[in-house]
Amino acid sequence: MIFEARDGAVILPDGRSFRCVIGKGGLKRASEKREGDGASPIGAWPLRRVLYRPDRGPAPLTALPVAEIAPDDGWCDAAGDAAYNRPVTLPYPASAERMWRDDGLYDIVVVLGHNDDPVVPGMGSAIFLHLARPEYGPTEGCVAVSRADLEALLAQAAPGDILRIA
Repeated sequence: MIFEARDGAVILPDGRSFRCVIGKGGLKRASEKREGDGASPIGAWPLRRVLYRPDRGPAPLTALPVAEIAPDDGWCDAAGDAAYNRPVTLPYPASAERMWRDDGLYDIVVVLGHNDDPVVPGMGSAIFLHLARPEYGPTEGCVAVSRADLEALLAQAAPGDILRIA
């Protein structure tokens, strides 16, 4: 199945749509995406797996692979590091984003297949579908929706499905 993120909404294959936000840098073609630009990459990205904080709720119901986030989980965003755009354990010697966040944005995270096969240093890391801020403020390059909407999307999602950002 294809889930569409465009015009401020995520559209499900059944026609339902949910409000979403994208990166503060707007949309950029994947070939122009750069680390730290705040842009969401245009393209069709596989839904790789779901990560969630077990202290903030149960695992979402989905056919996608699901794993718990731990307090020492991170995601490397240092373009020159061998673990760039990969999960790491904190503390990590290079720059890495903390996955166990206080603000709740990563209580449920869908890892998208952007810049992961193969990884190209500097072309963007940690592009996720995750929870939106209460005021729906922009992301750092991800797509974000409400918890209820993400749970509804995940209930329909299966391995091989994609999120198309357009």
